[in-house]
Amino acid sequence: MTGWNWLTIYEGYSWGFILRVVIKAVILFLVLNVVFAVLQPIDALGAKSLAVGRERLPYGEDDRAYNLSLNNLPAMFASHEVTQPKAENEFRVLLIGDSGTWGILLKPEETLAGYINSGDYTLDDGREVRAYNIGHPIMSLTKDLMLLDYAMQYEPDMIVWLTTLESFNRAEQLDPPIVLNNAKRVQNLITTYSLDLDANHPDFVEPEFFDLTIVGQRRELSDLLRLQAFNVMWRVTGIDQYYPDEYNPRSEDFEEDLSWHDFDEQTDLTTNDLAFDVIEAGLERAGEVPVLLVNEPMFISDGENSDLRYNFWYPQWAYDQYRDIYADLADNNNWHYLDVWDIVDGAEFTDSPVHLTPAGSQQLSQVVGQAIVDLVE
Repeated sequence: MTGWNWLTIYEGYSWGFILRVVIKAVILFLVLNVVFAVLQPIDALGAKSLAVGRERLPYGEDDRAYNLSLNNLPAMFASHEVTQPKAENEFRVLLIGDSGTWGILLKPEETLAGYINSGDYTLDDGREVRAYNIGHPIMSLTKDLMLLDYAMQYEPDMIVWLTTLESFNRAEQLDPPIVLNNAKRVQNLITTYSLDLDANHPDFVEPEFFDLTIVGQRRELSDLLRLQAFNVMWRVTGIDQYYPDEYNPRSEDFEEDLSWHDFDEQTDLTTNDLAFDVIEAGLERAGEVPVLLVNEPMFISDGENSDLRYNFWYPQWAYDQYRDIYADLADNNNWHYLDVWDIVDGAEFTDSPVHLTPAGSQQLSQVVGQAIVDLVE
């Protein structure tokens, strides 16, 4: 019986040979990581997405929705239908806003963009209004500005920017993860437009060298792969969010509380408290492209303490001051402004003060769609 030779491996490969292969593999892996960190190709990889044609930006963490949240703007937009070439007879409108614009609990065709597109709005010159939903959940005007800034490359003819008071709170402008994880983009906006925001915010994600390697970017790379994988089932089903059988409806009864964030009823809100400078930056960034500013509909309760609060978010004093400031600024600066805060009946709101039912969304679309046409004419 021949004994085992520990210095040789099957078919003559020696341990020395295997060791050399392992060392070369490790060196190659290290070199690839260094090259990856130097080139920083994650945005370029995202822009080459094969998952295209979505009617709203990726968002969500439930695999049943064939969707996910990510922070890579090129990948988010590369998956969206707005990247398609503009048709000759198309009047391209970008809808920017929060989760109400994105369409929580609504199918894509039931969103504001969906109903505007099914409304067949046509301009006098024959161009057809085509709305693109680039809203994104989480309330922050700075998040909206960042998305607007990126989306200008897609040649919009008009921008409709839907807002509510909650998006104006200056103290929370930089809180959304998508803002914190796009520090350079946001810092550039802060500097370019002299925004009253902290360009050195301590929570900005500013990666060190290791974080830029393949190993450091493994979550981001995984998200890009998941987006491609979800694309197959999304195309088959059209499902891009999970629709629960039941949800917690918006509150109708409230405590005797008159506070809004760190402010109380003795406060006189000013533009130092509310981020109207971000609105001004968006208008400047849009340039010659007209911007329609819309104070979006919200739920107005008639329940307990509804004489103090309109809804769970807003005491009446704060929201009324916000509307007065907005209207005055719009009038003094000749902004295109549409205030539709109370046009939708309370029964047409679902799980938050700004999330609409399909019927409420369609009602809003009729007002906004006509406003788009009127603004052009």
